Amino acid sequence: MKLPLQVNLKDKVVVITGAGGVICSTLAKAYAESGAKVALLDLNKENAERFASELREEGYTAYGYEANVLKKDSLEACHQEVLLTLGPCDILVNGAGGNNPRATTDNEFAKLDDEKKEIKTFFDLDESGIEFVFNLNFLGTLLPTQVFSKDMIGRKGCSILNISSMNAFTPLTKIPAYSGAKAAISNFTEWLAVHFSHIDIRVNAIAPGFFSTKQNEKLLWNEDGTPTARTGKILNATPMGRFGTVDELIGATLFLSSEEAASFITGVVLPIDGGFSSYSGV
Repeated sequence: MKLPLQVNLKDKVVVITGAGGVICSTLAKAYAESGAKVALLDLNKENAERFASELREEGYTAYGYEANVLKKDSLEACHQEVLLTLGPCDILVNGAGGNNPRATTDNEFAKLDDEKKEIKTFFDLDESGIEFVFNLNFLGTLLPTQVFSKDMIGRKGCSILNISSMNAFTPLTKIPAYSGAKAAISNFTEWLAVHFSHIDIRVNAIAPGFFSTKQNEKLLWNEDGTPTARTGKILNATPMGRFGTVDELIGATLFLSSEEAASFITGVVLPIDGGFSSYSGV
């Protein structure tokens, strides 16, 4: 991997939740190549350990751990393992999150004749699905922070990076729970930055725009590989006219994690969106 930004994270312990996924496993490699020792946490330990094993084969220090970000006792047990194998956490990346079909509508706009159609409307949204999405994103950020940020107290150069979304700024149609949950992440980032400001723990977030991943591929691509109507809307609303690539998250991630580069930056939610947030559509 060719890093877009050179930062020195030698011997820093980086803990990443949701590290079995494409985005966070890519960030894990970037941290490792910057000298950090990386703990990859995921509900599916096999996925986390698979990526960690690949990093070890390249000569880096990385281990995979099983952790349920919605269970504090699971996180506490994982924390003890990380302490034994790597040491106290210097940088926490809260990458676990996601949406769920039970919290998604079929229609973008309510119509007078919706009840005659076989579609899932706002009124059909599943309560448990909405609760799951909120918990996974918000509690799945708050609980790991409670557990791992304790390591940072009284130590220099420690920080937290949350992963928000551009739909935290302007909600997207069809996904009310996910949009609301990511808005909560942005708000929590700012709250926590203030709360931790007197004990020298910086807290920031990145807000990715549109990236084509396994999580959203059914919304973006038809079964034959052609773009959906939603993809057309997205690209028309993105001035750069394309989806982002996961590698394009690395520079901002390393920058915000570097004490040398970003020592006076806290409480920031940084858009990485190809201009989506700046464009009014006209």
